[in-house]
Amino acid sequence: MQLRFDDDVETFRAEFVAFLDEHLPAEAEAAAERSRSTSHVPEWSRRWQRLQFDSGWLLPGNPPEFGGRNANILEQFVHREELSRRRIYHAFNPQGVGIIAASLLSFGTDEQKQRWAVPILRAEMTASLGMSEPGAGSDLAGLSTRAVRDGDRFVVNGQKVWTSGAHDADLLLAFVRTDPDAPKHKGISALLIPTDSPGVTRRPFACVYDRDDLDFNEVFLTDVVVPAENLVGPLGGGWKVANGSLGHERTMMWLQFANRLGQTLQSYQPDGALQRDQYASIAMDYQALRLLGSAALAKAARGEGDARGLSVLKVFGSEAEQNAYRHVLEVTGADALADPAMTAPYNPYSPASSPRAGSPATSAVSRAPSRAARRRSSATSSPSTCSSCPRVDSSGLETALMAASTRRFSPPAQSQPRLVW
Repeated sequence: MQLRFDDDVETFRAEFVAFLDEHLPAEAEAAAERSRSTSHVPEWSRRWQRLQFDSGWLLPGNPPEFGGRNANILEQFVHREELSRRRIYHAFNPQGVGIIAASLLSFGTDEQKQRWAVPILRAEMTASLGMSEPGAGSDLAGLSTRAVRDGDRFVVNGQKVWTSGAHDADLLLAFVRTDPDAPKHKGISALLIPTDSPGVTRRPFACVYDRDDLDFNEVFLTDVVVPAENLVGPLGGGWKVANGSLGHERTMMWLQFANRLGQTLQSYQPDGALQRDQYASIAMDYQALRLLGSAALAKAARGEGDARGLSVLKVFGSEAEQNAYRHVLEVTGADALADPAMTAPYNPYSPASSPRAGSPATSAVSRAPSRAARRRSSATSSPSTCSSCPRVDSSGLETALMAASTRRFSPPAQSQPRLVW
């Protein structure tokens, strides 16, 4: 088993690191305006995203005309790894870039790619995903929003909910029922709906823990006329588009879960035999997720698709993270809300991890988007790392567990803690 990257992959990494060192926006510029939702992109971030697109670093696996450089899967991984290491959000419209534009590139027509996907990728417009409904949350097949064909247009009526950033978005990729007589999974289609269309009403509502955190939306669609040319994929082919959309989001989602588990291991230290046992369970989940994710990455590098395996990784990562946070909350109480690796006052940058041996020091650092943007970042956002803590790996697990018995979770002394989970 090879546990390192080939020289050509490391050369790719070094080129990306040099790009970041040279082109990251100035801290003062980035601090001037903060993203307020997952579809609101500050002007400075729009310029930064366009630069990445034009330089082939936005989504390096794409062809150059769509913001990439035809990078292979391992090169895409180290690109994501460097973003994570520096805590950089390369796009503040994660669903637009990571799901909707990606879906258009997979299922859209050439005209749709140029009219919608490229502007989203260049941050000239933003997009949100219209899936969940009041009576069909996780069950997409149970959706009831109707789209009736009327000549060269559709007339749409229904409601979406939990639509992240919709009040700031220019476009919705909405899943609608076009054939009510077909089996549930086969009567669904995907439509692109501009949010300024007559009959579209967007109502943002507060998150449960912060009335000022307005990212979720109710979206009401009343006799909304949508040109038939805005149909993505074949009529009745929305189920395939939806699965492809979520597949784009989940390809490397396991890396985000693994990094956050690693941060928890770094920040929380158990006290006593029972807590050390629970800590060890978190550490084993972390290692299992890294190993399973690496195996999935190797399969992808060999051209072997594994959609089911990615779904398993997503579920495993979600449950492992929830279990870890639940345990920390039970043991440490309110202190768990102030994870030193993840909690800080707003700052568009935060110190990068120490450079690897032999690499130049970097003065640049990282983005800290709004809580809503961090919470729902998809395949396009990058989780943070703890720059002051050693990495927990299998070789040092026993040492880490023994050392952990001497202290518990410690909130940052220099800042007022705030809820991040």
